[in-house]
Amino acid sequence: MYVATPVDAHGQSAHAWGRAHWIAVADVSDAGIASWEVHEVGWDELHDSSTHGSHHARVVSFLKDQRIQAIVVDHVGEGMQRMLTTMGIPMLPASPGDAKASVLTAVRGATLS
Repeated sequence: MYVATPVDAHGQSAHAWGRAHWIAVADVSDAGIASWEVHEVGWDELHDSSTHGSHHARVVSFLKDQRIQAIVVDHVGEGMQRMLTTMGIPMLPASPGDAKASVLTAVRGATLS
């Protein structure tokens, strides 16, 4: 399962999704995290440089390109929540601290269909 989560420069869980600077993409299996790649998306800088629709389209492209099946996040704005729901991408709760541990905890605690 491909899962995305916002991270900071030190690999810790970051707060917001749509204003994230880095997004980590994890390939999670029953055995744990098979791969972990951090992408510098710069959504924090790009967020207010265009319309919400353009920003959401940017996020959708990333999610599709990375084949994301769920996100682990602390905060998602209302419009972004609607977009993720429409895409069928569940939002799982992040926990503070190490982002890899947060992803594992969220995925193991979720009931995904």
